[in-house]
Order: sequence, then C-alpha cells, then structure tokens
Amino acid sequence: MLEQEIKIIPRAVLFGDPEKSDPQISPDGNFLAYLASSNGVRNVFVRTLGKEDDRQVTLDTKRGIRRFFWAFDNQHIMYIQDKEGDENWHLYQTDLETNMTRDLTPLDGIQAQVLSYQPDFPDVMLVGLNTRDKRFHDVYGLNLCDGTLELNTTNTEEAATFVADNKLVVRIAQRMTPDGGTEIRYRKDENEPFTTLLTWGPDETFGGITGFDQENRRLRLVSSVDANASRFLEMDAETMCVTVLSQDPVYDVGGIMVNPVTRRVEAVRFIRERAEMEVLDPDVAAEFAIIKQIREGDFFVTSRDLADENWIVTFVVDDGPLYFYLYNRKTKVATLLFSNQPKLESYQLAKAIPIAFKARDGLDIHGYLLLPPGREPKALPLVLRVHGGPYGRDFWGLEPEQQWLANRGYAVLLVNFRGSTGYGKAFLNAGDREWGGKMHEDLLDAKAWAIKEGYADPQKVAIMGTSYGGYATLAALTFTPGEFVCGIDIVGPSSLVTMMRSLPPYWTAVKAMLEKRIGYVETEEEFLKSRSPLYHASKIVDPLLIAQGANDPRCKKAESDQIVEAIRNNGRTVEYLVFPDEGHGFVRPENRAKFYAAAEAFLAKYLDGRVEPPISHELWDDVCC
Repeated sequence: MLEQEIKIIPRAVLFGDPEKSDPQISPDGNFLAYLASSNGVRNVFVRTLGKEDDRQVTLDTKRGIRRFFWAFDNQHIMYIQDKEGDENWHLYQTDLETNMTRDLTPLDGIQAQVLSYQPDFPDVMLVGLNTRDKRFHDVYGLNLCDGTLELNTTNTEEAATFVADNKLVVRIAQRMTPDGGTEIRYRKDENEPFTTLLTWGPDETFGGITGFDQENRRLRLVSSVDANASRFLEMDAETMCVTVLSQDPVYDVGGIMVNPVTRRVEAVRFIRERAEMEVLDPDVAAEFAIIKQIREGDFFVTSRDLADENWIVTFVVDDGPLYFYLYNRKTKVATLLFSNQPKLESYQLAKAIPIAFKARDGLDIHGYLLLPPGREPKALPLVLRVHGGPYGRDFWGLEPEQQWLANRGYAVLLVNFRGSTGYGKAFLNAGDREWGGKMHEDLLDAKAWAIKEGYADPQKVAIMGTSYGGYATLAALTFTPGEFVCGIDIVGPSSLVTMMRSLPPYWTAVKAMLEKRIGYVETEEEFLKSRSPLYHASKIVDPLLIAQGANDPRCKKAESDQIVEAIRNNGRTVEYLVFPDEGHGFVRPENRAKFYAAAEAFLAKYLDGRVEPPISHELWDDVCC
C-alpha cells in the first residue's frame, strides 16, 4: 500500500471531545448517564435505559466535565471541577428533575477530595478539605440533602489519605515516614486513637489500604513487602494474619474488581503487555468467558447497578475507539451502546506492538512501537514519546496523540523506562536519583534499538513528552545535544531545585517520597542542579517547542519561563506557547486544537511529516510568547 492511500485524520477528529464517553448506569439500573459535547463543552447527559429520551442535565460552559458519578439516591449527578486548571477541585451536585446545580464545597483556594461514599448511606459522603491547613486534608461528613459539612476527623496524623470502613467510619490513616516509607495507622472505631499497624520502607512500591471486607474486620491492601511486585492481600487487623489473594512475581497489581454491595473480591488485574485479569469469583469467571466472545480487545467492567444485573463493559483496542456495551447478566445479552470516537472507524490506524530490549546495564525495558500505516517499516522518521509521572507507565490501547503521529508518517516509540510503575520494586527503585541519568540513558537505548532494528532513520528522531516527559525532552536536548533533531516539552520542569521548592502545599504529605526518588533539595542542591536542564541551557542547540498552562500548580509557569529566557539569552530561538486558562495539560478542545496544529507544523519542519493545514481557530499567534 502506498503512503498516499492513507487518508489524513483531521486533528478535530483526534483531539476534539469524544462524541460520547464514560457511560455509567444508575444504582437502580433504570438510567444511563454519559458525557457528550454540548456547544463544544463536555457535559453529562441522561437517558432511560432502553429508550432514546436523552437529555442534557449539566450546564458547564467552559472547561467541560471530565469526572462524574451517580448519587445513590438515583436523583442526582455528582461531578468535580476546578478553575482553569488550578486543581482546586470543587464537588458539584446536579438535580435531575430541575437541572439545578450547586457547589457543595464553595470555598476559594480549597481542594475537595471524595473519600468514601457507600450505598447504605445515600445521603452522606466523606470528603477531604484542606481548609484548616493547605498542606493536609481533614475529613468532613457532607450531607447531600442540605449541603451542610460537619468535621469528622482532624488530620493530626498528617496523613496523605484516610480510609473509611463500609459504615463510613474512618479507620485508617496512611502517611509517609520521614525517609519516604509508608506508615499505616489504624483504629477500631472513631472513639479510639490511631496506632501504628504497619510500616514499610521507602524501597517498596506504591501501595496501601484499599478497603475492608463486608464485616469491616479484615483489611484489603496492596503491598510489595516480602515480594518483588506488589501483591493483593487481606489482613485481620486484630490477629495480623495475612492472606495472599493475588500476586505476580514481576508485575504489580494494576486494579481490583470488588462487588459494591457484598464487598466480595471478584478479580484482580495485572498490566503485562496487555491487561490480564485473575478471576477469583467463579460466577464472574463464567460471565467473563461470555464477554470475551463479544469482540477483540481488553475489556473492563466500568459500571454496574446495585442489583448486579446490568454491567457496563468497556473494550479497549489499539486501532479503534473505545466501545461500550450494556451486558445483562440474566439474559447474557450484550448490547452496543456507542463508541467514544466513531469517526475514527473510517480511518486506518496504527497497531501498538509490544517491544522489549536490554538497557546498556542489562536491565529489561519494555514498551510499544507504532508504525505508520501505508509505509514500509524501514528508516522512518521517529518520535520518542516519553510518558509523564514518571511514576506511571505506557499501556496498550489507542491514544489519539500516538495515532496522530503515526498518521502523519512517523514511527512512535513508547518506553517504560526504569522508574516506571507496574514492573515491581526493583525496576521502580532502579530509577531513584536517575532523573537525567539512567532514566535518560534508557531513552537513548530505546532510540538505538529502533535504529538497530531498522525502523528509525538515525537523522530523523524527535523527542516529545508531557510533565516528566517534558523534563525528559529538555534533559535530552541539554545533556545530549544532537541526539534528537528536535524536541517538544509540554508542562515539563526545567529545574529540579525550583520544582521541589514550589510543590503544591497539599503535596507535603508525599514530599519525602519525592525527595527519596529525585533528591533532597535542602542538602543536595548542587546534585539537583547537575540534573536540571535550566543550569545547562547553553548546551541546547536543537529546535525546541515548549507549551505551558499558566495556572499549572505542579509544574508552574515559572519552570517554562526561566528556561525560555535562558535559551533566548544564549542567542537561540525557542517556540513558546502559553495557555492562560489551562493547568497541567490542555483540557479545552480549542486549546488542544491550537497546540497540536503548532506541534504538527513544528515536527513536519524537522521530520518531513505530513501536515493538515491549520484552520482559523487553530491559529496560535495569540497564545505564543
């Protein structure tokens, strides 16, 4: 097949809001809610199950709703929203009869967290609010009928998170120890003080308490203590007897499926090359055997009614949109509800091919390779797309940005470099103190692998990433100039010193972990400077595009401002985009349109890829600095 036979996918199709997404069935099983675009803004719509009486119920007019859930009274939709990306989330409640929405946490500069909401208590929710101290969230009981807030638990434990039992009694306070380890503090009831139940050191994987069994006696937890990868465990808090429910020697627990009423553990997910489920409940195993026959792809049960009769099943594929099905457990019939981006079905998309190679020190590195359809897979221009976090990972499945790059003619390389999560604690800890060090070498080794295998043209490799991936882009162009023909940094920190000194106050509870994995800013400033692109900006000679949200609370605008200034003071040019109404990433469709139009032109200039000419609303001069 010739390259010109592959239709170009419009950016509006790839990066516009999904037509419909995130379907959720009401607790009583009578209604379906979902997200859809209304006048270019994502809102919640509701329909009666089995009918086509769809109606819009929320009226967000700017940023769009990204996360919502049903209230257990079946009469309200709950959602969270911030202001222009500041991550000070407020909790909102929309009445389905009146379409009236009220802010349940109307406190400026305060971040609300939903901590616990149980079917047996439909009118009460536990929320965390950092009103007393911006660094720590206290627990409040929120009355969903009259909107009143009552202090439940003051965070004298300086906990990062609290866990309540199934009766909404706060029983667990989880906090970081000074060395970056974890301490689990426990109490039998609200009248007792918290006492230390478990501690583990800073070299364990991320984990903690996930909940209680139905009797509120046994704790469920994820922990890598006494193993390489995190395991799913159950523990009696009184006898300290521990039972291993599910484990893998290499891969961490990646998800747990628990019945919302009986609290029975039904399945545990591990993300290997693809998502795989270990099913613990025989009844669920029988259902999964039927669901597997519906279509190809990895599937997840993403919503269910309280009677457990109807499930929403989401199928993930690597070369098509998400597909959502309503599955009835009585009739065993699955009905397609919709896909999230049906227009993508008209285009030929790239497959995500799992890959593996050895880093220069022998460590096994995994990732994915996408090859542009219609082109011979040899000596291609390649974009190394670095994931954020860095304490996260890339997954198998469709991502619009990756398909955009492949459609424009580029091979796309995704690398789960050391320090990525999901591969056990030895792999995670191999990334400690290696920002700009061995983590960067893993990316260079990935590039070398793609060249050696014949996929990549060594003269046409670009690097691009968001958050940590943005830092990795700056590090690549700073510490190894000439390795990449160009780079795109999206909301990436330029200085580990200023980043660590400007963390949001509510990150105080996890600062010790960050110091352990990155470096101690108070005692190791010179070390952190040695790994910070800002202090070596004179080495940047390769073309660079930087994009930043003005209200980003994690990687503040100053991170991008200071390296742009340094580059320009060195007589070099850098393209700089600032979005005044965004935070850590770009949420509004019009901003995504402008960014990707600019990024597409930038990459085409240096990699000779295909370009869709920008249209009027994609022009970005008004946000360029």
